[in-house]
Amino acid sequence: MMQGVYPALTTKFTADDQLDFALFGLNLDAQLSAGADGVILGGSLGEASTLENSEKLDLVRFACDRVSGRVPVVMNIAEGSTRQAVALAKAGAEAGASGFMLLPPMRYRSDDRETLSFFKAVAESTDLPIMIYNNPVDYKIEVSLAMFEAMADWPTIVAVKESTRDISNVTRMKNHFGDRFKILCGVDTLAMEELVMGADGWVAGLVCAFPRETVAIYRLIKAGRIDEALTIYRWFLPLLELDIHPKLVQYIKLAEQMNGLGSEHVRAPRLILEGEERTRVMGIVQRGMDSRPVLMDF
Repeated sequence: MMQGVYPALTTKFTADDQLDFALFGLNLDAQLSAGADGVILGGSLGEASTLENSEKLDLVRFACDRVSGRVPVVMNIAEGSTRQAVALAKAGAEAGASGFMLLPPMRYRSDDRETLSFFKAVAESTDLPIMIYNNPVDYKIEVSLAMFEAMADWPTIVAVKESTRDISNVTRMKNHFGDRFKILCGVDTLAMEELVMGADGWVAGLVCAFPRETVAIYRLIKAGRIDEALTIYRWFLPLLELDIHPKLVQYIKLAEQMNGLGSEHVRAPRLILEGEERTRVMGIVQRGMDSRPVLMDF
């Protein structure tokens, strides 16, 4: 668990802002068919900031029923208080989650001691495995090597979603901890580089629209077929760059819609793209679809 390709699934909504389970199930099936090794629900790409916890738990129950144990179902925890985070971890476990992805406290910029205390409370509240989401660029809190050192003895902390934008962090983590923590790249545009440097997996975004190509890159790299992976990755990069924009949700949902795997519906304050911006993103996606590589056996 916590290695391989883990799609950070978008949350599908109907036109009247309800969860669209039919469309969510369609995309989930596509990820499983492509060979995804697990799925993550309610993350940044899943519009976590606008989801009710009850909705997040409904998605977990639906996914667990649909997956039927074939792959792990990981629920994201992004809460403002320790109490809320612990309560959600307990509720997620009851709903059937296989594990959690855990962010530092939301809204308040906690210091290292406070962040570790937050993580420890959640880690001690569950027997399920936890992936720490290390994204100082977007969430302003960096989980340092010293902090991972403190967590090394906590058995439920098993992995990190590496989103610092510094690919040398993969080597630093391997040098300091060996295989103690699984490392999953969390930035689409650095995925091949980090996988080549020894990352164990990829928490992917554009996989929501291009599942087979994402899985192919991962498997080819792990099989040592670097040149074949590089050919696909070079084709993929203009699309992967949609993942590192503040409107990644809208961009990736548009790509999903164009590939028949989702819709553009988002939850306010996000709005569906329009005008030149929508035309530009559609052009990027369409060019990718028109030049899609033929995938060999992987």
